[in-house]
Amino acid sequence: MTISDYLKSWPLYILPHHFLSRIIFKLTRIRSPLVPKAIRWFSGVFKVNLDEAVNPDPESYATFNEFFTRPLKSELRPIAEGETVLVSPVDGAISQFGAIEAGRIFQAKGHDYSALELLGGDNARAQPFMNGQFMTIYLSPRDYHRIHMPVTGTLLEQVYVPGRLFSVAGHTARTVPRLFARNERVVAMFDTEFGKMALVLVGAINVAAIETVWDGLITPPNGKDIIVKQYEEGEVYAKGAEMGRFNMGSTVVMLLEKPLEWQASCAADKAVQLGQKLADVLHSEG
Repeated sequence: MTISDYLKSWPLYILPHHFLSRIIFKLTRIRSPLVPKAIRWFSGVFKVNLDEAVNPDPESYATFNEFFTRPLKSELRPIAEGETVLVSPVDGAISQFGAIEAGRIFQAKGHDYSALELLGGDNARAQPFMNGQFMTIYLSPRDYHRIHMPVTGTLLEQVYVPGRLFSVAGHTARTVPRLFARNERVVAMFDTEFGKMALVLVGAINVAAIETVWDGLITPPNGKDIIVKQYEEGEVYAKGAEMGRFNMGSTVVMLLEKPLEWQASCAADKAVQLGQKLADVLHSEG
């Protein structure tokens, strides 16, 4: 970490995170003839590849949010095949990955946080991951912002956990302790052939909405209490199926119960794409 990291991060402690993010929520849903111009400007600044979108024409979007959550041409993101193959749930960049050690998840040099806190403070929910595996993937503003299933899973539970909305960019991950366990987030718990899996959709400043395909818009409004929803219907989501989406960039933390053999190409700050093979899930005794 550098002095620059601290200078960029510390002002975030005093900003009204939710107030600013709700303004962005409203602005990105305004219908205006200026929307195509805003899309072209944004695409130029952040180097968005519009040719990958199902609708590459900025004029085809009524609001900026429609553009931001745009679908991509499916043939451009093939889902790696294989029953034991874990794929990337998003386009983004790997922040960190590896083993969860005694329930602690590595955030950045000098910082870690607990799986228990990340998942909302319930011991039974966190227990399967005490010695599991994790990967944290950061989505920048330029990235595709829909989240898909990394393996086939049966939905068990959704947990809304209130919190702050710090930026989740690299400089804050390096400087803000317990960043991902402090920010507002939505936890989706699944049962898979390889044990339990948690997909944690972490909010951030200007991330004005988090939604899931089974429950729609979850935030806003932000709340002050943890909200747990149980799902007993046993709905199965196939590997590669959409399960949720962000607005304005954020982070997904993926937790798995079983051992993984990570691809040699996986590395911190390495770009990944939806459907790309990340690891093989290893069967373990018990």
